[in-house]
Amino acid sequence: MLLDRLAAGPSRAARITHTEHLPPRAGRHAVWPDRIRPEVLAAVRAAGIEHPWAHQARVAEHALDGDSVVVATGTASGKSLAYLVPVLSALVDGSEAPNGRGATTLYLAPTKALAADQCRSVKELSQPLGTSVRAAVYDGDTPFEEREWIRQYGTYVLTNPDMLHRGILPSHPRWSSFLKALKYVVIDECHTYRGVFGSHVAQVLRRLRRLCARYGASPVFLLASATAAEPSVAARRLTGLPVIEVADDASPRGELVFALWEPPLTELEGEKGAPVRRTATAEAADLLTDLTVQGMRSITFVRSRRGAELISVIAQERLAEVDRSLAGRVAAYRGGYLPEERRALERALHSGDLLGLAATNALELGLDISGLDAVVIAGYPGTRASLWQQAGRAGRAGQGALAVLVARDDPLDTFLVHHPEALFDQPVESTVLDPDNPYVLAPHLCAAAAELPLTEEDLKLFGPACEELLPQLEAAKLLRRRTRAWHWTRRERAADLTDIRGEGGRPVQVVEEGTGRLLGTVDAGAAHTAVHEGAVHLHQGRTYLVRSLDLEDSVALVEQATPAYSTVARDTTAISVLETDIEVPWGDGRLCYGSVEVTNQVVSFLRRRLITGEVLGETKLDLPPRTLRTRAVWWTVTEDQLDAARINPEILGGALHAAEHASIGMLPLFATCDRWDIGGVSVPLHPDTLLPTVFVYDGHPGGAGFAERAFHTARDWLTATREAIASCECDAGCPSCIQSPKCGNGNDPLHKRGAVRLLTVLLRGAAESGPAQQAG
Repeated sequence: MLLDRLAAGPSRAARITHTEHLPPRAGRHAVWPDRIRPEVLAAVRAAGIEHPWAHQARVAEHALDGDSVVVATGTASGKSLAYLVPVLSALVDGSEAPNGRGATTLYLAPTKALAADQCRSVKELSQPLGTSVRAAVYDGDTPFEEREWIRQYGTYVLTNPDMLHRGILPSHPRWSSFLKALKYVVIDECHTYRGVFGSHVAQVLRRLRRLCARYGASPVFLLASATAAEPSVAARRLTGLPVIEVADDASPRGELVFALWEPPLTELEGEKGAPVRRTATAEAADLLTDLTVQGMRSITFVRSRRGAELISVIAQERLAEVDRSLAGRVAAYRGGYLPEERRALERALHSGDLLGLAATNALELGLDISGLDAVVIAGYPGTRASLWQQAGRAGRAGQGALAVLVARDDPLDTFLVHHPEALFDQPVESTVLDPDNPYVLAPHLCAAAAELPLTEEDLKLFGPACEELLPQLEAAKLLRRRTRAWHWTRRERAADLTDIRGEGGRPVQVVEEGTGRLLGTVDAGAAHTAVHEGAVHLHQGRTYLVRSLDLEDSVALVEQATPAYSTVARDTTAISVLETDIEVPWGDGRLCYGSVEVTNQVVSFLRRRLITGEVLGETKLDLPPRTLRTRAVWWTVTEDQLDAARINPEILGGALHAAEHASIGMLPLFATCDRWDIGGVSVPLHPDTLLPTVFVYDGHPGGAGFAERAFHTARDWLTATREAIASCECDAGCPSCIQSPKCGNGNDPLHKRGAVRLLTVLLRGAAESGPAQQAG
């Protein structure tokens, strides 16, 4: 067995904390609805598919009935065919209209790579249908000379929400014939539209529906999602329409062996003398190397762009020691690459020239990579939905496969590899998004008004928060009311007011200093931490040092180098309460939810030795502070509770700080977030609460719904946090329980036992308050 070969040797075998065997599942067939065009059914049969799975036939039936529908089934369950069959049937029908363009379809994907991949699939499937299906990708990489043809003649246009927001909707008169005929809108991988990004996309879709209505169209929405909790609820929040749910997966599945893998402790000491585990990056690179040597096709998913580059570099070096020809069969794949680099990697992966890939979640999202033997996941990806989506990349076409989750030295990862029931016995999460977030809604009201004057009738579409926002937009001289409609008043493009990815600001261009060559881009929100002066930047397996960061011109100048270390930014954070929306008693303490203002400043960076993670030194930085108005959950404790927990003033700061770190680490188990989407502050005496207080806040303007979810699951969330700290084997705290990789205070002070006692007393108060007073 493949896992036995990877775990050969006593030290490796001990790293496997749990193995889950997911049995194979037989498929259940059905028949396509008889309203599907016979030419389409013939094309599907020509592609080797005689009968649909039961869920595919149900989706097609709903689509033909004019019902918006979401199909939420496992990876490789044929979701694409479920919506493609009714769509292609409609396009063939439309081709017989007098003008030859009686129906059109708009396809939205969260990434360019997925749209390009789906376009290839559509063209292959629809080849027997001739010119009745004219599929084309319309995104930032589309040559300008092709764009007019697509607007005029494309019947199946594949794009992304960014291009819809910035390019298509503001230019809707040029798309009028396409929008008039729009019958279906396909939203692929819709579970990725969560948090701030999901909230923005929800408003973009409302703008699309409004323009379609003006052109006389009322498209049906067909959504495809990984397995998710309450997919119809999430789809309704995303589209603003009632959506029928199809979640009974009738496709067959091969056996999947899923191993949980914990890297060993090293002899090194980290901050404050804490024990240090071998990094998930180093372990995953070893596994990728071994899989490649054995000729196994595999993908290693990693959380960060830097991690993807690092794993590929380490694997290439180790493969070269075995066989120099193997080194070229492993590569990295991540966002920020130039379009031609992404396309070349996708072709190499499809052809089999590449055996192994270290990838960010850009490859999680639906690229049709068949026949993979194994998936290695370097660090829990933040949600169970993403975990299963990534693991599902292996074993397509029904064969057995292996998935390995390699734990990072992190509270949540450590908790999960020792509590497999939290992964395998729990349903996937609900998708969290908040279209009414005023920071999201306001710029879309402006964009809508710029597209067509905004009427009172339109406001129902955008939600109840409009009434409060419109006077503010008028006062800011962004909108002006004339008679019965609001008009955009500026010369600038209203669509440029917001970045729907929630990053804000222009991306920072990464430029090679000696040549002036553009290497790629970094999101504006990440620039202070990713490309500050002195940062190590990885691109296509090459290492660069950042020589300067110009925030005004959004340019980072780099030069190629080979430092024996990586860099990690450190920051400081202060927080003030603006408004408390909800407050519930937890014994004498309080659990609260409301609005806060956060002031953050990157102050230094650490240099860490590659592979081991050993800290080599710290360098100060001089970067401007940034302020953020957002949403937070916070809890307070009283003097009596501190006495009950045996917390004296000397250890109070460390106990609060440790509880804050661990709770941030554990929140992704309860909300669809990443620990880097959220932040925290702990204060022994906060000026607004006048009590010891721990805050956890959304790292996005106006909030993303994560802190609200934390408030409503607070008892379970903080109980798991206490358990994670108490069960850790270390004496005084380590990265597996209370140390944070992004702590601006160098993980000082921290008090592990104090945090456990403090949370015990706090949770006792929650239990005493009774269920009627619990949040949610």
